[in-house]
Amino acid sequence: MTDTETTTPTAQLSAVGVSIWLDDLSRERLRTDNLQKLIAEKNVVGVTTNPSIFASALAKGEAYDEQVRELAAKNFTVTDAVFEITTSDVAQGCDIFRPIYDATNGFDGRVSIEVEPGFANDAAATITQAKELFDKVNKENVLIKIPATIEGLEAITATIAAGISVNVTLIFSLDRYRDVINAYLAGLEQAQAAGIDLSKIHSVASFFVSRVDTEIDKRLVAIGTEDALALKSKAGVANAQLAYEVYEQTFTTERAKVLLAAGANKQRPLWASTGVKDPDVLDTTYVVELAAPEVVNTMPEKTLDATFDHGVVAGNTISGSYATANKVLDAIAAQGISYAEVTELLEKEGVEKFIVSWNELLETVQTALDGAKSADNA
Repeated sequence: MTDTETTTPTAQLSAVGVSIWLDDLSRERLRTDNLQKLIAEKNVVGVTTNPSIFASALAKGEAYDEQVRELAAKNFTVTDAVFEITTSDVAQGCDIFRPIYDATNGFDGRVSIEVEPGFANDAAATITQAKELFDKVNKENVLIKIPATIEGLEAITATIAAGISVNVTLIFSLDRYRDVINAYLAGLEQAQAAGIDLSKIHSVASFFVSRVDTEIDKRLVAIGTEDALALKSKAGVANAQLAYEVYEQTFTTERAKVLLAAGANKQRPLWASTGVKDPDVLDTTYVVELAAPEVVNTMPEKTLDATFDHGVVAGNTISGSYATANKVLDAIAAQGISYAEVTELLEKEGVEKFIVSWNELLETVQTALDGAKSADNA
């Protein structure tokens, strides 16, 4: 390695044990050497997607035109067309990241694709589509994203039990995170009973960061006192730090140890929503303050670029932070702000936002299909 390769902030972050995943994917990236460059230069070792990302990608440029014309000619419905387009991108992404997947024994080199957000409160539909997505992408290094709703917990267990690796998304509260780990362990136990190789099953638990600050800060500003304003932009990091404590505690229990001894993998915490929304907060905050071994940080490209450019990596910034983090959340509660109410609201809004993005994606693809048919008939 050259000095540059070992001294960039992203390389330092990787040395701490953080896996950097890019929160974006498009056909444009796949057709160029963009992903390969990010892998080589900025230590990117995985990719996450969601309906918003695909809606944005499809609305720009002409990269999808040829496939859309083919699908229109075959009279694909808009839902089936979206399924074809998104799984095609993810499969290509999986091929690009396969060498990393092989080199890390499946921990990294992952590309995530999400079940239809409208199924968030329907366990049976989620389980069915998780299997359909896994079969269609047909790549060992795909992760199926399932939201951490109450109904999603059942789907997580069933999908893991089937030997399919899962990225659990939309986690906001520590209690729900405990439920998610429990769902993962239950799935592993069922997979083991079915004779499935546990070492091949991986999972990450996506704990959202900036959205917690955005909602709590809004309430602190409304209170407006000096004490309240002093707590601004502290909840997201504190909440995630305590999530890491839950991770450490849970995977040293006897139940987890038995599964790990049988070849199972820990479900690693993943920091999502790491783009800073408040202009008064340093743009690398949700990266450098949440660095620790065995975590994933999925970054929008803007956050990745900021981290690479001026991130100050100070080693493990989570271990040893738990007492302070608890004090932050206690102080926020003392202001009359309900943690349970905030996290419940954020989960509800998270599902709703993904449904809106999904509908935008359907609308974009439907317009493209209609345009392709009109051109053919002209």
